Amino acid sequence: MEFKPVKRAGKKSVAKFTIDCSQPVDDKVFDVNAFNKFLHDRIKVNGKAGQLAGKVEIASDKSKVSVSAELPFSKRYLKYLSKKFLKKSQLRDFLHVVANGKNSYELRYFKVSGGETEEK
Repeated sequence: MEFKPVKRAGKKSVAKFTIDCSQPVDDKVFDVNAFNKFLHDRIKVNGKAGQLAGKVEIASDKSKVSVSAELPFSKRYLKYLSKKFLKKSQLRDFLHVVANGKNSYELRYFKVSGGETEEK
């Protein structure tokens, strides 16, 4: 007697991540639309970049980018791509990607001290 595996068609779990770019956008050094296009072209689904196949949706407003993806999808992968975009835009020396919640990142400026040194 043979048993066939039963496939269960269930609801796919979806993770939603946000990247807050408000600080650099307010200073007009960061283009959200270019970042959105970069993510769309670079996110890989089943080993193929740019072919999101309905598994990943990218939306953006004035200063935030939202990525909704079927699991498995790594939050760390978004950080990697964000850093790659900053490097490409030559902003990596001024901005860094910081987690500010369980499902969100934020682009912040590096804190630079006055550069004053004491001499004796």
